[in-house]
Amino acid sequence: MSNEKNKTQPKLLHPCHEVAERENMVWVCDGAANVGQIGHEVGVLLTNLGKARMCCTTALAAGSKPHLDIAGRAKMNIVVNGCANRCASKVLEKAGKRIDYEIDISKYLRKIPTLDIYEADVEKIVQIIIDEAKL
Repeated sequence: MSNEKNKTQPKLLHPCHEVAERENMVWVCDGAANVGQIGHEVGVLLTNLGKARMCCTTALAAGSKPHLDIAGRAKMNIVVNGCANRCASKVLEKAGKRIDYEIDISKYLRKIPTLDIYEADVEKIVQIIIDEAKL
């Protein structure tokens, strides 16, 4: 690893709590299989495209009051589940928060026990969400 200082600055996001009413919040699976890792990258890409704002599903599951508030105020809650277990959706349901759109990636891609993923798979799922959720 080089000691050379980064020449580019990271892209900073507006804090979720500041933009909830104006943004579609995306809550993702980040499970230990290809579909979970694709779910994570789908959230990143939707955020970078300006279609939604990724927020912390784990904090919501832990009962974080600010995150519960964000889910309650979100313009739209988009949930990206890796598989039929629907873990990310169950987090919102247990928190009593609405789900405006949800997807199960394993309906479109085969779940396999690997962390290796393909950008084309991420882009495929993002396009499905954009089309179906009308983003």
